[in-house]
Amino acid sequence: MWPSPENPDLGSFLVPLTREIEALGHQVEVASISRRGGPPTEYGTLVRRARAAARRFRPDVVFAHFLFPAGAAGALAARTAGAPLVVMAHGQDVANLGRIPGVTAATRWVVGRSSAVIANSRWLAGRLTERIPAAEPKIEVADCGVDLDAFSPRPADQARTGLGWDGEGPAFLCVGSLIERKNVVRLADAFASLGRGRLAFVGDGPLRPAIEGRADVTLTGRVSQSEVPRWVAACDVLCQPSLTEPFGQATLEGMAMERSVLATSVGGPPEFVTPEAGVLVDPQDPAALPHAMGRAATKPTPNPGARRAAAEHDVKRQAARMAAILQATL
Repeated sequence: MWPSPENPDLGSFLVPLTREIEALGHQVEVASISRRGGPPTEYGTLVRRARAAARRFRPDVVFAHFLFPAGAAGALAARTAGAPLVVMAHGQDVANLGRIPGVTAATRWVVGRSSAVIANSRWLAGRLTERIPAAEPKIEVADCGVDLDAFSPRPADQARTGLGWDGEGPAFLCVGSLIERKNVVRLADAFASLGRGRLAFVGDGPLRPAIEGRADVTLTGRVSQSEVPRWVAACDVLCQPSLTEPFGQATLEGMAMERSVLATSVGGPPEFVTPEAGVLVDPQDPAALPHAMGRAATKPTPNPGARRAAAEHDVKRQAARMAAILQATL
C-alpha cells in the first residue's frame, strides 16, 4: 500500500513513518503498488519491483508491510539481497488467516523466513500467535504512530464555517470506508436515536445507500488525505465504533487534534484511548451506542487530554522503535 494520484489515501499512514526513519539517518527505498481491489495477479508487479529494488539498492534489511502477499514479495526480495526480513501485521492480513484458501500456509512461510514480526497492537499480536504459534518468539508490538504536526489542533468554528457544516448541538464524525466492519449503519441508527446534533461520514463504500438521505447526516464521499484534518477539526466527537479495529489510526489522529473519541472496545483502541480522551463501546450492542455518543459529547472541545494520550504514539517515537527492531536483525 502506498499513495498514488488514483488512491491518495491508500497507505498514507506509511509516508510519515518512512520520512521519520529517513530523518534518523537511514536510507529507505520503497517498492510498492497502489491498488484498491483488482486481480491478485497484480501482486506479481510488487514482486518484480521488490526484487529489482533489492538488486539495485542492496538493502541491509527488507521491511514488508502486511504479512501476505506483500510479506511474500519482501521475502523474495530479502533472498535476492541476502538480507534479513522484518514483516509487519496491520490487521486484515491476520483476519484473512483461515478465511482465504492458502493464505495461512503462505503466511506461515513468510513468518518462518522473518527475523522479526511487528504487530500494531497487543490485541493483533495475540490473534496472530493464536493462528501461527511460530510467530510468538519473533513478535514485537509497535504502531505507525501519528504525525502530531499534520494532525495538530485547529479551531472548530473556523473549520465548520469553511466546510459549510454549521449547526446546533454536538457534531459527530466518522472517517473510513462505508462497510460492515466499520459499523456505520448502527452508528447512523444510534445518531437518529440520540435525536440531536449532526453526523458526517468521510469516506465511501457499498453501505452508502443505507445511510444516504437521513436527517442531519452528511456524506462527503472519499476525500483526499489532506482534507481529512479539516473534517476532524470541525467535529466534537470522532466516532469509530467498528466491529473490530486492529489498531485504530483514525481514532489516534482525532485524539491528536484534541477531539474526544467514541471507539470500539474490540481490538487496539483500548490500548491507547484513555478515559479522559474518550469512550469505548461494545460495537455489537445497539442500545449502548446512543448512550456512548451522549457521554462522549459531554467531554470538552478542544480536549487537551486526548492529545496528551496521542502524543505517546508520536510517529517520531514509533519510527525510532521500528528502526531499533530493524537494526537488531543485523
